[in-house]
Amino acid sequence: MEKTCTDELPLAMNSSEKRETVCIFGTGDFGRSLGFKMLQCGYSVVFGSRNPQMSSLLPNGAEAFSYPEAAKQSDIIIMAIHREHYDFLTELIEVLNGKILVDVSNNLKINQYPESNSEYLAQLVPGAHVVKAFNTISAWALQSGALDASRQVFVCGNDRKAKQRVMDMVRTLGLTPLDQGSLTAAKEIENYPLQLFPMWRFPFYLSAALCVFLFFYCVIREVIYPYVYEKKDSTFRMAISIPNRIFPITALTLLALVYLPGVIAAILQLYRGTKYRRFPDWLDHWMLCRKQLGLVALGFAFLHVIYTLVIPIRYYVRWRLRNLTSTQTLLKKEDPFSTSSAWLSDSYVALGILGFFLFVLLGITSLPSVSNAVNWREFRFVQSKLGYLTLILCTAHTLVYGGKRFLSPSILRWYLPSAYILALIIPCTVLVLKFILIMPCIDKTLTRIRQGWERNSNYSKSPLNGKTDI
Repeated sequence: MEKTCTDELPLAMNSSEKRETVCIFGTGDFGRSLGFKMLQCGYSVVFGSRNPQMSSLLPNGAEAFSYPEAAKQSDIIIMAIHREHYDFLTELIEVLNGKILVDVSNNLKINQYPESNSEYLAQLVPGAHVVKAFNTISAWALQSGALDASRQVFVCGNDRKAKQRVMDMVRTLGLTPLDQGSLTAAKEIENYPLQLFPMWRFPFYLSAALCVFLFFYCVIREVIYPYVYEKKDSTFRMAISIPNRIFPITALTLLALVYLPGVIAAILQLYRGTKYRRFPDWLDHWMLCRKQLGLVALGFAFLHVIYTLVIPIRYYVRWRLRNLTSTQTLLKKEDPFSTSSAWLSDSYVALGILGFFLFVLLGITSLPSVSNAVNWREFRFVQSKLGYLTLILCTAHTLVYGGKRFLSPSILRWYLPSAYILALIIPCTVLVLKFILIMPCIDKTLTRIRQGWERNSNYSKSPLNGKTDI
């Protein structure tokens, strides 16, 4: 059984088990870090450098030679140099013939060159077997021990045996190789480290747009309107009161948007009478971002909880309580206890607590370390059944908050309803549509379609014709 390297201790190996020598072209940070990791895992490492005599920062146990001398000592050469310095390789074509060249380079921007660095390297040295690998691993991760999120190493290459040897090396280093196919995939692999939160852009932009819209909406209702009609300065509300309206509304809206694409996909399948047709690109992208939408929604829910907890210590709240108490004392009056108001208040708080608890549970189960520990049926139960229950509780929390004022004309300001009414539009729409879809007469047809039945027999039954998951 093959041994793998651990992050804590170097791997002690017998001479009979000693692995082959690996050559690394380049003595920069990444080259040195990769060489140190390989030495820990029992490899013999030699470095190729323009100035081998000046290479004093190499890890103990490694040797430095000129490029031609280093290349002769190994049939696996890791190219830890930038693309603009590849030109010298044309002088080593004979030495590199038949060797495996592992390209670890990245670019400064996406699609910087017409072809990938690996394809360019293969053109320069046509007799070598070029494999793309290690470009998604940082020097810091190699030195400190890669975390789960950075253990994946994308590998691609045209030669199957060369690619397999590199993948075996990746496993020996304690990393996880992911075969991406031929060298044509190298361009996508090189673009991957340059992408900044590709799946988070839509949730971030959407939540930012919602926050900006709701902020100005609340400012018009709660700051500008009182100033115009009552000459009352309420600008202090922009610090706590207005954000504490924006955050829960954004959280509830984003949570509803997590489940809306699934509802739209089900309606499309019912309309088309088949699952073997591709969804629109915008719907595909939306569905791929559902996890990120949910996590951003959870973040806003956390902010709402924190802002709510500080309400009792606000100056405005303490001032109102003192004023109310003094007024009632002077007038010797007290407000009668209202059972209905007590029920509404307690129900509002209870629904919020239960909804937030399930919200947190959804967020925890979306973590890879947790989702990998449950089977698909369990994961689907939590994310779908409990997810809709969370949406119901949070929507009910908002409805109870409105109470008797929900549709009262007195809450309108310049014909604008309270912001929490806007928060109910999308969640209520999703819940109503979902309720219709789970009705037996509709659910039965939808289940048959998802199992392969088609209303129109002209559609091909091959799942290769389009996406089928919802």
